[in-house]
Amino acid sequence: LRSQAWFGRQDKMGFYYRSFLKNSGFPQDQFEGRPVIGICNTWSELTPCNAHFRTIAEHVKYGVLDAGGFPLEFPVSSLGEVTMRPTAMLFRNLAAMDVEEAIRAHPLDGVVLLMGCDKTTPALLMGAASADLPTIGVSGGPQLRGVYRGKYIGSGTNIISMSEQLRAGEVTLQEFHEAEGGMNRSAGHCMTMGTGSTMASMVEAMGVGLPENAAIPAADARRNHLARMAGRRIVEMVDEDLALSKILTRESFENAIRTLAAIGGSTNAVVHLLAIAGRMGIDLTLDDFDRLGRDIHCLVDLMPSGRFLMEDFYYAGGLPVVLRTLGERGLLHKEALTANGKTLWENVKDAPCWNREVITTFEEPFKPEAGIAILRGNLAPNGAVIKPSAASPELMNHTGRAVVFETIEDLHHRIDDDTLDIGETCIMVLKNCGPKGYPGMAEVGNMPLPQKLLRKGVRDMIRISDARMSGTAYGTVVLHVAPEAAAGGPLALVQNGDLITLDVAARSLHLHVEEAELERRRAAWTPPEPHATRGYAKLYIDHVLQADKGADLDFLVGRTGSPVPRDNH
Repeated sequence: LRSQAWFGRQDKMGFYYRSFLKNSGFPQDQFEGRPVIGICNTWSELTPCNAHFRTIAEHVKYGVLDAGGFPLEFPVSSLGEVTMRPTAMLFRNLAAMDVEEAIRAHPLDGVVLLMGCDKTTPALLMGAASADLPTIGVSGGPQLRGVYRGKYIGSGTNIISMSEQLRAGEVTLQEFHEAEGGMNRSAGHCMTMGTGSTMASMVEAMGVGLPENAAIPAADARRNHLARMAGRRIVEMVDEDLALSKILTRESFENAIRTLAAIGGSTNAVVHLLAIAGRMGIDLTLDDFDRLGRDIHCLVDLMPSGRFLMEDFYYAGGLPVVLRTLGERGLLHKEALTANGKTLWENVKDAPCWNREVITTFEEPFKPEAGIAILRGNLAPNGAVIKPSAASPELMNHTGRAVVFETIEDLHHRIDDDTLDIGETCIMVLKNCGPKGYPGMAEVGNMPLPQKLLRKGVRDMIRISDARMSGTAYGTVVLHVAPEAAAGGPLALVQNGDLITLDVAARSLHLHVEEAELERRRAAWTPPEPHATRGYAKLYIDHVLQADKGADLDFLVGRTGSPVPRDNH
């Protein structure tokens, strides 16, 4: 056991390491040959999605003790999607560094990751991947359904729709506030198929979490039961030397990509999976997402693409049903190993479906061939992404006149000006919102539509940016354009009036401007002033990779493992 380099010594340093832990009342036999299990907790009152994690941590501890291990809980940076500014994504890599270094520095033999809110999942997985101990993930689970005036409403999705209705004068401010109170009525992350739910599904699809990890509601007692069983299982994983690198393989990432398409998952999963794969030394690319997900049908009728919510998904059978459906059609690597010691196929081959409205069959899918689409062209030479299942079919092949916003402040300043020269056939272009430009690549890509068009009943337009959008969002939105504008990508050169063609079927994003003119514009372009001159934000801007590489920091790619460090005295 790695921890015995601390606790198993009968010398000055053994005395030192053991004696200070004994101030918590732990008896001597807690240290004698038992696996020490770290519980990596992202609880914070500033992260409402993870507000119940103290309870989940207690159930993990019970499980570790049941199995003869010694649990020690430790905190790491908690990334609250709804409270952090300028964006939680700016701090994902910082939290990943926190996790990696905390695991390596402490006397741990295995780790249980408690994660829920959007960026906590990839941050913990990235850090744990670089440390590479036996690891199991426990997601916090989605909130209960939102309910407003007898109808279900979904976190994020209906925030967007109702805010547009408020701007269009279709709902009153009192109604708006009433909906706020009914939307988020329990602990847990977004109950739509947003990034929180999507990444919990990725944890299960890749085998890092136990079966049913993705969908059990946060308020359901079965979530605590799953946590207890994870605590028991991590002790066995240490005994089996089942390190994370034996689970996070090329095959498990390919399973995740196909699952992402089948659930109509968040575009944010693309950049997160790329970053996690980079930590594992796996050469995952944007082309893999298109190649593997292109022909996969969307099987789950959930907001923002559909009608239902994660609670309904769980009652219908959850992710195991989706995985079984894919596996029966030869679309999974069935032998991929999972955290419970079984193959993925052993876990899901008999999964029953209880509601075919929520989880459809492959033969009669909710939406055909609706996986994440990767676009390329002279506007996005290194790629861009779009989520067809959340887009308007009539806009999937469209040429329009560009209306350009240089910054997010420029957008907010002009979007509701009735003199803005924009029509419903135009294409909105937002610059300088990528990894370096915002900084942190904020979820502002689903730009609000002009108020004068909302009043006419327009509810969707093509929007293009180097930003991300919330997994709860919808619309014909092209995201993650790489290279970004702030790095001198072609997006920086777009001007008002330029014609742009989006052709999703052809996977093309083309700017109709002659190369000579683009060269003239490039020569006149000057990079924007950086948003930070010191601290972590400066470090981030100086070292962040582009979206097509996962937006990790260049010096964090790869893994070191968990060698025992030098003594501290």
